[in-house]
Amino acid sequence: MFEINHMPFRRGKVPFRAAQGHFATSHSHINYYIDITYNKTRLSEAKETARELVSHFINNTPVDTILCLDDTAVIGAWVAEELTKTGFMTINAHQTIYVVTPEMSNGNSMMILRDNIQHMVRNKHVLILMASCTTGVTAKRAIEAITYYGGNVAGVAAIYRAVDEVEGYPVRSVYSVSDLPDYESWDYKECPLCKKGVKLDALINTHGYSLL
Repeated sequence: MFEINHMPFRRGKVPFRAAQGHFATSHSHINYYIDITYNKTRLSEAKETARELVSHFINNTPVDTILCLDDTAVIGAWVAEELTKTGFMTINAHQTIYVVTPEMSNGNSMMILRDNIQHMVRNKHVLILMASCTTGVTAKRAIEAITYYGGNVAGVAAIYRAVDEVEGYPVRSVYSVSDLPDYESWDYKECPLCKKGVKLDALINTHGYSLL
């Protein structure tokens, strides 16, 4: 039975919620659904999530812009607040941090920035913020987009990560696969649960889950 549970650990005031089962993403099949709904939408949890996340950053990395993926704009605003408060270096003229969300193309999942947004990335140090970084595919697309629009990648940050780095950039996170050691991710063609005839519990993406 699909059920989201509070896991028996937390970072500071940030709870960790997950459901065990058989789930399909656009990139892979996985055996845990990491529920980050409240981290992204509840003001108090977004603030605490940002605070914990920033504690893992290195203070000599300039951040001018936060590129928010997976509906993380609320967390992104608090990350910007925390970075500004703790004195992280910025180089833009206004001595502040931009918080932007890319537009996704329908055909090939490319990330697009309209003309009025591009100057917030061009020649800026851009931090990629994600809800979760499990395969690194989405993070790679973000890195490509930042490079295409003339920006510099300042790093990758996620609430949960299953990989340590993407394209040579370390992934900073609140939680990691070490907190969920039996987490698995497979190419759908090689999924052992499918081979055993275990039915999918849900389809999942950045917006949440749809039960099957």
